[in-house]
Amino acid sequence: MARWFDLHLYYANWGTRRLMLRVPNRFIDVSALGPFLDEIDWVTVRKAGENVIFDIVSDDDPEDEDTLDEYAEEEEAGMLASFVSLRTDLIDGDLRLFYLLWLKAVEDGAYEDDAVEPRLGVGPLTPLLTALATLLRLDEDLLQAAAEGGAAQTATSQDWDKAVAALSDEDRTAFLVRFLEGDPHARTDLKRRLSSTSALGKTPQRQALRTVGMLRTRAESHRLDRQQACAKAEAVKRKRAMEEIEKQRRERIRAVAARGEAVWRDVEEEIARRNASGYAKAIALLQDLKALAAEKAEAADFRLRLMAIRKRHAQKARFIERLTAAEMASDD
Repeated sequence: MARWFDLHLYYANWGTRRLMLRVPNRFIDVSALGPFLDEIDWVTVRKAGENVIFDIVSDDDPEDEDTLDEYAEEEEAGMLASFVSLRTDLIDGDLRLFYLLWLKAVEDGAYEDDAVEPRLGVGPLTPLLTALATLLRLDEDLLQAAAEGGAAQTATSQDWDKAVAALSDEDRTAFLVRFLEGDPHARTDLKRRLSSTSALGKTPQRQALRTVGMLRTRAESHRLDRQQACAKAEAVKRKRAMEEIEKQRRERIRAVAARGEAVWRDVEEEIARRNASGYAKAIALLQDLKALAAEKAEAADFRLRLMAIRKRHAQKARFIERLTAAEMASDD
């Protein structure tokens, strides 16, 4: 990392996740990161020449193997490549990466309820920040609570036009030359200059910083709302499943009614197979015949015919056991 690479991502099937980023010293004030990192022992910061390296290690145990498969799929899809933008945002002065690390420490119990967040939330929550939160296995409800703060103004093309126009001819020429010469840091330096000399990035803070206790309370509220929504969705799913089962049952009963006595012959044929599949089909047909008899007020006739079947096949112990298990015996 010190000599060759800007990014490194590693994860193991025992739960370790490791993300390393190398950033030029002049784009990050390490001394200003104390409020984010002071209580975290799983993040190290070290200087390497003209760069600073952030080493983030998460050793949480995965809850199940499906979690490991999820990370594997994300890595195959280019998860490391997606974090290039995370490094770019950091160079541009976006410190929300460190807020997520602080939030993970909150989840781990490193802070008391009266501690204050180091900046106003992590909002707006982007797919990239969500991916990092997933890598850290950050509690989704706590993440949503944190995302309710920190929404920043997005600069429009008109905003950039005004900011560039405010530069001196000398500065505009100097930056243009740097772009033409392929200076990799020209874009970042220009954005920082424009932000420092204009209204860009200086949206007034309309919301006070929140305490850890407030975030935890809001996260619990999100958790309850999510659980209620899941319960409601599950209830709807069960209702639809039951409706579908009932629909299929009605279709079967109509088919049984249409076939009449042929169904009773099918029962005998399935029993005669003397195997588990035949017994299961026979009992399923008998259950449909029972439902049809109940609808036609012919339950007594059904019981007599069922009793006759039990007597004829009394020697087939497995069939009788299955019949009893299906609670058909109560109709004898």
